[in-house]
Amino acid sequence: MDDRSDSKVLESLVRKAQGGDARAFDDLASRCRGRVYRWALMATGDPDDAEDVTQEVLVSLQSGLKGFEARSRLTSWLYRVTRNAATSLHRHRGARARAADAVGRESDPALDPGDWVDDMGASGLVELVKTFFRELPLRQREVFDLVDLQGLSQGEAAEMLEMNATTLRVHLFRARRTIRASILATHPALVEDRHA
Repeated sequence: MDDRSDSKVLESLVRKAQGGDARAFDDLASRCRGRVYRWALMATGDPDDAEDVTQEVLVSLQSGLKGFEARSRLTSWLYRVTRNAATSLHRHRGARARAADAVGRESDPALDPGDWVDDMGASGLVELVKTFFRELPLRQREVFDLVDLQGLSQGEAAEMLEMNATTLRVHLFRARRTIRASILATHPALVEDRHA
């Protein structure tokens, strides 16, 4: 099918879908999906990200179709939506990566620690702890991992590491203190919030 006849088919499907024809919308989405995916793959360079962007664009197509006035071709509009969705995905992922890097190195004054408390949740807090965990000396990492991350009892961990129970408790105490101090230094609201 040449470009001109493809455009006419898409225009017809748009009008029908705008009129409430669900089959026309399904056909329209099916015809557009492949090209949206290719654009998204080109923009993101990653098949999984491209699939996420494609799904977002198809949702936008469904929600934005009623307001589409055909001042430009549908494919031009879809391309802009795809590009914006890919850019937004990179911006959000980049912001998260920069925030994670900042947590690992030093406090970033541009990041409000209160936002971390609200947005981070339990899994985010675990990731923050793991960031500081990597900076512990080997023995402290081993003990902290077995007891606090894997959930073994102190006795089980001591036996597994062939370590005196008192020595294990000292390493665990030091590891917890170091991690807590690191979190307090970079994100004081997290520690304060847990004890409020």
